[in-house]
Amino acid sequence: MTIDHDTLRGWLTGRLPDDWFTGPVTLELDRDEITVIGPLAPPPLAPEAADAERAAAVRGRVKEFRERTREQRMEVARELQHRTGRTVSWGVQVGDHRELFTTLSAPVMTRLRQPERQVLDTLVEAGVARSRSDALAWCVRLVAKNSDTWLADLRGAMEHVAKVRAEGPHA
Repeated sequence: MTIDHDTLRGWLTGRLPDDWFTGPVTLELDRDEITVIGPLAPPPLAPEAADAERAAAVRGRVKEFRERTREQRMEVARELQHRTGRTVSWGVQVGDHRELFTTLSAPVMTRLRQPERQVLDTLVEAGVARSRSDALAWCVRLVAKNSDTWLADLRGAMEHVAKVRAEGPHA
């Protein structure tokens, strides 16, 4: 069953307890997984708190939320998985710190010619990656990091095409 981004976020907004997050959730979607990321309030600290204290307080805030909400998050995830057929993962954002909980790692089959395999093997031999699979994931992350704007534009164009298609004569 296909459910669009706005419908998913609306359903979650109505379904999630009001006291969980300080604002609307962010959704990251692909054909296999829905990742729900909610903003948490930063822990109250003295203005002169050191960076190490701030980082420890954020880690504590994330751990407290994760443990306190585990059973309810699992229940919501089961409902959403039933509705969409996709795995549901969770994460939180506290200031600049984003932490994802258990997420899906999906195998992707690809055919590579020798020059592409040599790139992966070089990364493995140099100790940058543990395996060809890890090297390929590293390459994908590098491209995503260096192509953020272009990929965002491409995704926006694809969303526009999907919207126009849904409003077409056969809708």
